Amino acid sequence: MATQFALGTFSHAGYSPFPAVVMDQQVLPLRAFSGLIGADSILSLLENWDTNFAALLEQLSVVTETPISLQSLKTLPPVNLPRQVFCSGANYKKHVIDLIVDEGGGPASENMTTEERRAWATKMMDDRAANGFPYMFSKPVSVVTGAYDNIVLPPHAKAPDWELELGVIIGRKARHVTKADALNYVAGYAIVNDITNRDHVFRRDAVKAMGSDWVAAKGSPTYLPFGPYLVPAAFVPDPQNLQLTLKLNGEIKQDESTADMIFDIARQIEYLSGLVELWPGDVICTGSPAGNGTHYKRFLQEGDVVESTITGLGTQRNVCIKERI
Repeated sequence: MATQFALGTFSHAGYSPFPAVVMDQQVLPLRAFSGLIGADSILSLLENWDTNFAALLEQLSVVTETPISLQSLKTLPPVNLPRQVFCSGANYKKHVIDLIVDEGGGPASENMTTEERRAWATKMMDDRAANGFPYMFSKPVSVVTGAYDNIVLPPHAKAPDWELELGVIIGRKARHVTKADALNYVAGYAIVNDITNRDHVFRRDAVKAMGSDWVAAKGSPTYLPFGPYLVPAAFVPDPQNLQLTLKLNGEIKQDESTADMIFDIARQIEYLSGLVELWPGDVICTGSPAGNGTHYKRFLQEGDVVESTITGLGTQRNVCIKERI
């Protein structure tokens, strides 16, 4: 079995960021490896991912450079920075069903019991999975921040919410990809947290009919903690069987498997690549499970600590602070 490793971007105080391999709490800069095509950043490494991944595997046991302790470095987003970020909305079955039940949706809902409404919502989600298509949108790259950086809450946000998600990092240019072939375009996986201002999801003025306002809702700086690492897809046997767990101040709020996705990763890539061209290093945020702040009627506040974990991908820890202007 191949030696497993992750990839990341790091910096010493006062020095330029550098890309590296991560193993056992130690870091090997990519400069220690020979024959890589583009080793100045993780993004450039992904431009020739298949060749570079093979070279890394071949050389891991023979690299002679002394590794650096992970604790001595600042951890930056593993792809620093991606060129495109896409998000999948309403993509966890239990989450969407809970929303429908809580909000009283359904035909003649005033005459339906909770159990009847849940059964109706479950059937609707089953039909959507079988016959529908993902709901995708983009998020500005300026939101990307590190796995241990502060989440900065802007003055206009009255209901900032957490959304732990599995991030998919693309490793090959993808256009009109089939579902059967889609996972071959994935370089790896990482943790992302799609922070959202719930009070700004929809237009609040005379043009409400225009619908969602994702720039106001999701576009603030630091609204996508990303990392700490990119774990190559070869070391994630089943991305549809990973556990996502988010804690707020030590209390579990989200705890669900990626198996609950309505549209799996392959279907999302198939659908998205039919609309846009995906590039190496692009990040797809694949949806968030039940347990967001809307469910608890409790949103992020200054001083909150958000800890996010996904099986095999590490842990994020972000402190919430107010933006000072």
